[in-house]
Amino acid sequence: MKLLIYGLNFAPELTGIGKYTGELATWMARQGHTVSVIAGPPYYPAWRVQEGYSAWRYKQERWQGVSIMRAPLWVPARPGGLKRILHLASFALGSLPALIQQAAKRPDVIFVVAPALLCAPAALAAARLCGARAWLHIQDYEVDAAFELGLLKGNWLRRRVLSFERWLLRRFDRVSTISNRMLELALQKGVEDHRLVSLPNWVDVDFVALAEGRDRYRAELGIPRDAIVALYAGNMGAKQGLEILGEAAKLLEQHPRLWFVLCGEGPQREALRKSCADLPRVRFIGLQPAHRLGELLCTADIHLLPQRQHASDLVMPSKLGGMLASGRPVVCTAAPGTELAAVIAGRGVLVPPEDASALADALQALADDPCRRAELGAAARDYARRHLHIDAILSQAEQDLHTCLCQRRTA
Repeated sequence: MKLLIYGLNFAPELTGIGKYTGELATWMARQGHTVSVIAGPPYYPAWRVQEGYSAWRYKQERWQGVSIMRAPLWVPARPGGLKRILHLASFALGSLPALIQQAAKRPDVIFVVAPALLCAPAALAAARLCGARAWLHIQDYEVDAAFELGLLKGNWLRRRVLSFERWLLRRFDRVSTISNRMLELALQKGVEDHRLVSLPNWVDVDFVALAEGRDRYRAELGIPRDAIVALYAGNMGAKQGLEILGEAAKLLEQHPRLWFVLCGEGPQREALRKSCADLPRVRFIGLQPAHRLGELLCTADIHLLPQRQHASDLVMPSKLGGMLASGRPVVCTAAPGTELAAVIAGRGVLVPPEDASALADALQALADDPCRRAELGAAARDYARRHLHIDAILSQAEQDLHTCLCQRRTA
């Protein structure tokens, strides 16, 4: 099979969506498939292009059997509503020559990863012209989230944008996404059931569970070995509602053993850092390399997963799999009845979104109860092993890709 993966982020040495597409590409390449990627230069979540790359030039790479074309784009230093749209549009335009070049090689499947949905129309057209199947994978309902979080505003604009999204989704041969609620939303947007595929975020459970060097991070950060560490590791953007972490840390300032480690990059990092400036048991670190991810996750005693009120059923955070695989409980801010809340149940503690006092109470209770932490952590790892293991999920994805191709050939 000749697979073309087309998405904004491809940075397998980091975390998040870039790591997701990187693992998908390399796993498929190891199965003997020919895999090509069109992506932007690595810039996320720090919102600055990594050293060795340019925002304004094309760059051809080869990585673990995968051919990668980096396309130019504009990266704003402080992303906002309009700036974010222009950023996504710049990649959609800058990547067009690479898409045309790859389509001429007649791939079997063009696999588009959203965000960014703005790439989907050109990918769909390219697939139709070269005879490929068009597959859209929705990692994040970016349109709904943008309006729910106030990044985009106006009822007229919302109706027009959602109408276009609905028209577009109905024309892909397959639409996949990462949770049952997100599949239900795709149905509501008009995608026929037989075109829908479940493709949840996966995790290499063994890589995380067997990580060694738990005490190295503590030593590097000056944290006592017997401290209780509450860890947030991920993007520091608007939809996470990270200000609640600073508020909870202040409420728990007098707890004798509880430390906070806040790891990541993004536009909200500096505001969070300022809110924690006077808290001696809060440590900030930048985005960590992928080879230390398991070690980082296992440094925690408790994982933190904040989400805003209106975003918790529009996304299923990719970082959740690693948290569960580490065998530590997760304290999550999500509304009851959401799928995220259902996953956390019995494997962590659920608190109301944007309620710092409830978050602080939950953290204090877990910090003071090692038996409860161990019980929830064991259930979390068991869930990850049974439902989220990379080999099981991508083996099924490979079968779904073959089914899609067979339907084309017999149509």
